[in-house]
Amino acid sequence: MGLFQFISTIELGLVYSLVAMGVFLSFKTLNFPDMTVDGSFTLGAGVCAALIIHGVHPGLATFAAVFAGALAGWVTAWLSTHLRILNLLAGILTMMALYSINLRIMGRPNIALLGEKTIFTEWFGSTSFFGSVHLMPLMIIAIILMACLYFFLNTRLGLAVRATGSNPRMGRAQGINDNKMIWLGLSLSNALVGLSGALCAQVQGFTDISLGVGTIIMGLSAVIIGQAILPTRTIFQVLSACILGACLDRFVVASALNVDIGLQSSDLNFVRVVLIIFALLLPSLTQRVKSLS
Repeated sequence: MGLFQFISTIELGLVYSLVAMGVFLSFKTLNFPDMTVDGSFTLGAGVCAALIIHGVHPGLATFAAVFAGALAGWVTAWLSTHLRILNLLAGILTMMALYSINLRIMGRPNIALLGEKTIFTEWFGSTSFFGSVHLMPLMIIAIILMACLYFFLNTRLGLAVRATGSNPRMGRAQGINDNKMIWLGLSLSNALVGLSGALCAQVQGFTDISLGVGTIIMGLSAVIIGQAILPTRTIFQVLSACILGACLDRFVVASALNVDIGLQSSDLNFVRVVLIIFALLLPSLTQRVKSLS
């Protein structure tokens, strides 16, 4: 793997670290298996790209993508809390509906952004870091969002969200409205995913209707890998593990596809599943090695 490929892999890892933080918020914090992610990632990318090619400032287009992602998460929460649809099914229904909605928003299956203005050219100029104009801004964005999420989860409202996922009955006994916490948690989660999709479209220079396929697997993979490597006793450590896990996930997958063992880009999800299984088995394997020694 050359330097250019390595930098590109880290860039995508930083982009998908936002997905990992969103998945952590829904799956781990709220204990809500939210399948909306595959649709809200493409939604964020599609909204941002469609607005940019129509002359909207890329900063405003990116904020619109965040709002669209949050709205998708709110719909899933509403289906679950008000219509009493199973959590998993509510996310699947929203994801399926978003496929058609995304096509409507984009107007066609794919949109090219080559030559268009992005937040990287408008806000960060052409400053290069290791030959990349995206790497430093993405690092700054990931760190700022990690800090914001860290402080939020340690506020009274954030603790209420955590309590809802940990023990809803006890939360209700303490006067916490668990329905509102689910709305808030899923909206924030998918807002992060929508932002990740918008950044992905601007980094890669295009968006596609199938861009979000497998995003939920990638997010779970990043969370599991990061938590298998780093200690996760505090919220700060968990969020750091999300960023590290996303970068390692992209690096391992890119390395596997570059090695001449017959793997193709269509084998991406297979490689990721093998990686998740290994990450899940890593703690037990480590314990066995320690017991033998």
